[in-house]
Amino acid sequence: MAWAATNKVVLGCVAFLVWWVLAVFPAVPFLPIGRTAGSLLGAVLMVVFQVISTNDAFAAVDLQILGLLFGTMVVSIYLERADLFKYLGKALSWRSWGGKDLLCRLCLLSAISSALFTNDTTCVILTEFVLKLCREKQLPPQPFLIALACSANIGSATTPIGNPQNLVIAVQSKIGFGSFLVGILPAVVVGLVVNTLGLLLLYWRRLSNSAVEDEREAKDEPSVNAAGGNQREQPEPPNVGSFSEDVELPRMLEKKRGEIDRRNSDSLVVELANYYRTGRGGVEVQQDSGLSPVRGSVLSDVLGLEPRVSSSPYPHSHQQTRSNEGGILNQSVTDALPSNAPQSAVIRRQRRRRIWKVCVYLVTVGMLGALLAGLNLPWTAITAAVTLMVLDFSDAGPCLDQVSYSLLVFFAGMFITVAGFNATGAPGQLWSAVEAHAHINSASGLSILAIVVTVLSNVASNVPTVLLLGPRVAASAAATPGASVNKAWLILAWVSTVAGNLTLVGSAANLIVSEQARRSPLLSYKLSFWNHLRFGVPSTLIVIAVGLPLIRG
Repeated sequence: MAWAATNKVVLGCVAFLVWWVLAVFPAVPFLPIGRTAGSLLGAVLMVVFQVISTNDAFAAVDLQILGLLFGTMVVSIYLERADLFKYLGKALSWRSWGGKDLLCRLCLLSAISSALFTNDTTCVILTEFVLKLCREKQLPPQPFLIALACSANIGSATTPIGNPQNLVIAVQSKIGFGSFLVGILPAVVVGLVVNTLGLLLLYWRRLSNSAVEDEREAKDEPSVNAAGGNQREQPEPPNVGSFSEDVELPRMLEKKRGEIDRRNSDSLVVELANYYRTGRGGVEVQQDSGLSPVRGSVLSDVLGLEPRVSSSPYPHSHQQTRSNEGGILNQSVTDALPSNAPQSAVIRRQRRRRIWKVCVYLVTVGMLGALLAGLNLPWTAITAAVTLMVLDFSDAGPCLDQVSYSLLVFFAGMFITVAGFNATGAPGQLWSAVEAHAHINSASGLSILAIVVTVLSNVASNVPTVLLLGPRVAASAAATPGASVNKAWLILAWVSTVAGNLTLVGSAANLIVSEQARRSPLLSYKLSFWNHLRFGVPSTLIVIAVGLPLIRG
């Protein structure tokens, strides 16, 4: 593609640079507006600078990709409410043989989970379970956090729904779900084994100790409590609510009691019971929370309910907050019924809960089967999402509120920004400089292509790299004798995905694990950039290298 007019090239590059800076560094001091607003800013600049027209900007937004992303997010939300991820977490510690066994299980579990439910979702859910296991078994968190992030990235390359860049590749290349899976699965299996062996070799001594090792770096060392143990001091329990509960709560309960007497509404009973049992904002009341006993006495007077003290090890986790949302059908029995409710009502609620969970799992399996059968990816995911909303038989608002709409907006802005950058001719000229040396039918060309994609994935992020290079790599493969276009797309998917393991900021999954661990009230742990880099660089280069020859188009 030839260069555009000079003014368009300059303004388009400026707009793309603004987008890139805000996407990579969302809290820059001179414009701390975040990634989503930064993506919209880049898109608006492309239109305002007249790099592309308004019609071209709207046409650049790929609704198929957004629809597929939305559908998979909704399905993941319902699976979380159906306790799937809780069961996956329990599988980590079932009859464990020690730290090395746990590490291998974690690598396998996170890879499979990310292939089916995206790597970001896997990392959000499993980070808390990993920290819980590390605290219970006195194991160092560092190898397990790195294993979770790296294995999730590698496993997400398996399917078109494993990560955002695969969604883009599947839609643009028209490769079916089954063909995608078969073509890249051998590389994923071997890459996962190599990555796991690397973790075991690097952390063998630290995993051999039954207690947390004494030779941590100072900035990663948990504080020693007054008793001399190795566990961190537990943070002060947060004050649930900012109001005076001894004064305001009785008044609120009396108001609710009046409404219940007038309308005899079961939903109000459920609402009030949930308010008490989970605390304000969906956080369960802990034994050591220090909340006033007025909650128990007043509620017992009003509804005859007894206080329920949570034994959950994650008092403020993201999952627990979500699990308290939704209709009566999928709430726990103790939250939905008074303590003096008839046994038949309790059994009936338990049965309804089990039936609903089975329905969620069956719909998910049906969605995966439809994808394997070659049905349309976006509409299959959206249909599964809507089916789950109907089966829930309650207001879908709470679940839809959990969808990451900011991510969808970020993608829309990125599509427009990348389209404007392509219109300048700069990506085409850059590709022309390396195309002659990056043919996939030779070892040297494949190596050069892998290096280019790896560097761009860490500099410009993997999704923009796929948007910029995808059509060009496919066109180059189509023009090369003996080269497969489908294989070129799968190579791009493999390299751009695994390249995210190179650095801590190379993948959103890495950042999710790091931030979740740092902010966890269970066992706060700081995973440093250099600790990840020490393993990420050699592992990424080796995994990419061993996987490339195994990809089949």
